[in-house]
Amino acid sequence: MTTTRKAPGPRERLLESGQHLFYSQGASVGVDALLKEANVARRSLYEHFGGKDGLVTAVLRRTAEEDLAWYEEALAGGTEPRARLLGLFDRLDELVANAEFRGCRYFATDLAFADPAHPAHAETEAFRLSIRALLVRELEAMGHRDPEGAAEQLHLLIEGTLVMGATQDGRHPARAARSLAAIVLG
Repeated sequence: MTTTRKAPGPRERLLESGQHLFYSQGASVGVDALLKEANVARRSLYEHFGGKDGLVTAVLRRTAEEDLAWYEEALAGGTEPRARLLGLFDRLDELVANAEFRGCRYFATDLAFADPAHPAHAETEAFRLSIRALLVRELEAMGHRDPEGAAEQLHLLIEGTLVMGATQDGRHPARAARSLAAIVLG
């Protein structure tokens, strides 16, 4: 018996195209390029997302789930919190060394939309708060004397790694960040 796989509908195609284009070309990519790649009519964009801003927000929400799962997986690599946190920087090194890596989508989105009231900023902030919560969880499990402060420092190292890694200049910012993380962890 053969089963036929249902082709993705316009909503899913818009999400997939938005995810691809916003990451590879930036969130300022034009609506026409989105519609062309998704092979949908302009009406579909407005019916499903109310416009490009709604699509940007939906794509960020979707990628945040995927990216948080990546962080959880990266933190699952060790038996004790300190090793897991340091291992996260090893995984970041692999990530930024990938030729497909284009930097932090959340940072790039924040730069693309100057209006602080743009709905994308709420999604980028929610993502960052989730990352911070993961870090605090690990630091508390480690018994760190200042989990909130250390989480802020580690988050800064992560963000710096992602920004510096976008240059693809052959350096390994995650390795330097790992050395600094070891100091933060004590």
